[in-house]
Amino acid sequence: MKKTGRDAKELKNFALGETQTDYPSNYSPESLEAFDNKNPGKIAWTTFVCTEFTSLCPKTGQPDFAKVFINYIADKKMVESKSLKLYLFSFRNHGDFHEDCIQTICDDLVKLMKPKYIEVVGEFTPRGGIAIFPYASYACKEKFYQNLWTKRMSEFAPGKYSMELSKLY
Repeated sequence: MKKTGRDAKELKNFALGETQTDYPSNYSPESLEAFDNKNPGKIAWTTFVCTEFTSLCPKTGQPDFAKVFINYIADKKMVESKSLKLYLFSFRNHGDFHEDCIQTICDDLVKLMKPKYIEVVGEFTPRGGIAIFPYASYACKEKFYQNLWTKRMSEFAPGKYSMELSKLY
């Protein structure tokens, strides 16, 4: 019989869910936590949508706002959602260009989980009349995921792997 749910032993090392949540004030990849995927042999998409992502322009210090979409196919590990929220919040005072923020998020999640496939899409609100939509992705070495990476990379367009642009603003 297949076990469902998580027992206390599996959850004991998670600091999250405590009564006090400490929000990082600086970029904090150490906030990320992973847990075991109970179905590592399956192919299933997981999507996170962060509608309130903020970072700072490294040149002007002005805030930038975005929706960040994270789509991934897990292997042995999955990212814990509250740790992801705190991690994304840690960009609030981080000064970096949009493209660098999105690539950093992708790289940090690859390092944490080693997923079969992941893509991170940023949809930054216009400033100075220009909206920026950076895209970063990774695929493991298996041919299926390499082909998926090639297909999605070649077909990428704003709104394609996130939200219809008509619903964005």
